Amino acid sequence: MLERMKSFKKIDAHSHIGYFGGWSDVGITPEELIEQMDEYNVEKAVISTYPIKESIDAVDKYPDRFVGAAWVNPNEKEAVDQLRDAVKNHGFKAVKLHPLSHSYLPNDECVFPIAELAGELDIPLMIHTGHPPFSLPWSVAQLADIYPDLPMVMIHMGHGNGMYVQSAIDMAKKYPNLYLETSGMPMHTKIKEAYEKVGSDRIMWGLDAPFHHPTVEMQRTIVSGLTDKQLEDVFYNNVKKLLKL
Repeated sequence: MLERMKSFKKIDAHSHIGYFGGWSDVGITPEELIEQMDEYNVEKAVISTYPIKESIDAVDKYPDRFVGAAWVNPNEKEAVDQLRDAVKNHGFKAVKLHPLSHSYLPNDECVFPIAELAGELDIPLMIHTGHPPFSLPWSVAQLADIYPDLPMVMIHMGHGNGMYVQSAIDMAKKYPNLYLETSGMPMHTKIKEAYEKVGSDRIMWGLDAPFHHPTVEMQRTIVSGLTDKQLEDVFYNNVKKLLKL
């Protein structure tokens, strides 16, 4: 099984570098992440950090391996300028929001300037989902309704709660600008369901390093019931197309 998992070329749609203290107490350096990527046949990783400087430094140093997602806090006045700088001067390909960490709803007015700039820059908006009260799929869907032309990725596609996972799929079925990312979502069957019912190009594999081990995230996808050709979409093709890599 391990060799089969490694055989698929991959782009990791969502990971981090750095140290995360508190309850998680995990960390990974850029070099350690690249070593891990090489072991498991991951061509590139989309990374985000808060504050943003650490990911800017890593993307600047390893542009062939890391793709930047600008993690900004829309409550901060410098967020718009940080996003513009990351895209224009450092080649970042997406914006990352974590409403749970920074205590706002995805459809709060503070998010609107970020969403509007993402549209102008022609980059997708990636949003952590799955934890009440600030990051539930219904709130992301309300933002998707306000900005129907802006692609939005629901990171973790509802995360660990079955009700939120199902709602992420249901909201993505309703709004064609919603995409799903798989990291941390425990139900392998929902990957196949999303592929078939949401869209073959709207679900993508992620690792969420350093919080999860690659083999766990790979195996969940491998055993989802998709064919090898379909797995290539989830592991590689879809995020490459979305981020124009």
